[in-house]
Amino acid sequence: VQLQASGGGLVQAGGSLRLSCRASRSIFSGDPMAWYRQAPGKSRELVARIRSGRDPEYVESVRGRFTIYRDNAKNTVTLEMNSLEPDDTAVYYCYARTVGHEYWGQGTHVTVSS
Repeated sequence: VQLQASGGGLVQAGGSLRLSCRASRSIFSGDPMAWYRQAPGKSRELVARIRSGRDPEYVESVRGRFTIYRDNAKNTVTLEMNSLEPDDTAVYYCYARTVGHEYWGQGTHVTVSS
């Protein structure tokens, strides 16, 4: 499975961005898809995760500002990011786990200026 992410960029604090990720083939809806991020000098962290039958999960720092959703028919997962803060600056990675394997997208840069 290949994951192709897009949508990063530079935005001012308080602004919004939408990250999209398309899988090269269908991901079972019960398998998780997620967004992680890695800020400079920090370890990679889970931002949001979604799978059928469960409520989406968010890291506390983005809850209420970010929304994750997926379109299983289009094999996509999207992260809507609102009220962006400078601390959201990071490389964002799309993730999927299916058939016992983990897959990562290439990463997309998000920079939030103060």
